[in-house]
Amino acid sequence: MSDGVMKRMGMIFRAKANKALDRAEDPRETLDYSYQKQLELLQKVRRGVADVATSRKRLELQLNQLQGQSAKLEDQGRKALALGREDLAREALTRRSALQQQVTDLETQHQTLQGEEEKLTLASQRLQAKVDAFRTKKETIKATYTAAQAQTRIGEAFSGISEEMGDVGMAIQRAEDKTAQLQARAGAIDELMASGALDDPSGMAKDDITAELDRLSGGSDVELELQRMKAELSGGSSAGQQAIEGGQNGAGQSAPQQNGPRFDKQ
Repeated sequence: MSDGVMKRMGMIFRAKANKALDRAEDPRETLDYSYQKQLELLQKVRRGVADVATSRKRLELQLNQLQGQSAKLEDQGRKALALGREDLAREALTRRSALQQQVTDLETQHQTLQGEEEKLTLASQRLQAKVDAFRTKKETIKATYTAAQAQTRIGEAFSGISEEMGDVGMAIQRAEDKTAQLQARAGAIDELMASGALDDPSGMAKDDITAELDRLSGGSDVELELQRMKAELSGGSSAGQQAIEGGQNGAGQSAPQQNGPRFDKQ
């Protein structure tokens, strides 16, 4: 495999890994982690200040002790000289001189430690101010990020609802179209059945001619029945009754002539 292919594969892998890390990274967690590290650094600085202050205090105790010994030797030399013991006075002053050199060295170290302590104290105060400012900024960024995240989720939810409502609207439109189609089909079938274009499997359907004859026949029967009732009420003669019956036979045309039924007067 060539070097170009290997470099390209490496770049693709790093790009995908970086994208995966971006998805997995939570800025709030990163800010909290950074703040925790700053607190740890501040704690170390404070511990350093405490160590320097402890060393300075130890030197102060040694200085006080050596200064006490130096004062004691000076007093002893003065007393020996008063007693005429110059040799003892000289020995005491020699020891005092050696102690004084140690005191001088310790005072130099004490001043150095005191300067370091002041620097570390100032650095601790500045670092504390930076940590406090970072904490305030961190909380502000976290609140802003949380609000933005909530707004994004709400927007995505509304978007999902809009898409869902769009699907519902399409389903309603399809249902309305199908209903209208079925209604139109039912109306067309009714019209075809009424016109006789479609056969009725029950045998009850009639064509236009049969329907018209039935209507006329029904109307004649009603007229004849009305005339018969009038004749009964007026007490008409049998000739009138026969005329009515003759009219009935004439309306039928195809029926053989015969005497109609007789009605008794009430």
